[in-house]
Amino acid sequence: MTPLVAFAVLIAAVTHASWNAIAHAVKDQLLSFTLISGCGLLFCVPLACFVPFPAAGAWPYLFASAVLHVAYMLLLMRSFTLGDFGQMYPIARGTAPLVVTVLAAVFVGERPDAWATAGVAVASVGLVGLALWGIRGSGTRPDWPALLAAVATGLTIAGYTTVDGVGVRASGTSLGYIAWLLILQGMAIPVYALYRRRGELAAQLKPFVARGLLGAALSVVAYGLVLWAQTQAALAPIAALRESSIIVGAAIGTVFFKERFGAPRIAAAGLMVVGIGLMLHTS
Repeated sequence: MTPLVAFAVLIAAVTHASWNAIAHAVKDQLLSFTLISGCGLLFCVPLACFVPFPAAGAWPYLFASAVLHVAYMLLLMRSFTLGDFGQMYPIARGTAPLVVTVLAAVFVGERPDAWATAGVAVASVGLVGLALWGIRGSGTRPDWPALLAAVATGLTIAGYTTVDGVGVRASGTSLGYIAWLLILQGMAIPVYALYRRRGELAAQLKPFVARGLLGAALSVVAYGLVLWAQTQAALAPIAALRESSIIVGAAIGTVFFKERFGAPRIAAAGLMVVGIGLMLHTS
């Protein structure tokens, strides 16, 4: 992984945590993701007219990835509804590089060395610790529905990361791939919202249009940079470095949402970051 690729992935990490925070800040999650998906179409439809068309071999991956992305958005909406941003975001993002490491080894032939294996083990300990610390309000038990939604979100992230890693390489154009991917996936949530809210949807969306445009722009930049990086380096290190967004997400949750972080969560998140660092050693 060259310094340029690493820098691009770090920028993607910051922009990704930022758009997730924007989505979480709108309490009605269906409105939030409708805006981000719909505004994403406004960016990507014109883009698709001026960039190369993806090669035929990429289209099965594009369709599969679109399905996985829709599932990801639905699960992310659910986890943000049930839990704190500072907890749901690290669990969802922290799950992904662990699974991508396995999927890349099995389906892409990118097998981890001893450093990557150690990183997976350490990050797994941190992930379990973060999950077990999941106590909300004054209760004494973890909020299992929220935790399960976050872990399921992480599994869909791992799925589309692996699919897109192969698909973008087959497409011959990272810009064309991201444009058509966001077009394919971007219609599902708005169409569902239109069905659920019908005539009320436009009025409900109006106060949040500016946030939706900003969130969509950050989302396109974040994943566009990751897709380009996946054409330049192995999938597992990129997935691991991308999840440095965990640190950004934790900071956002504490500063902007006034969520308690606490020593146990700091220790768990620290282990996850150390594990990610070990995985990056392979690059």
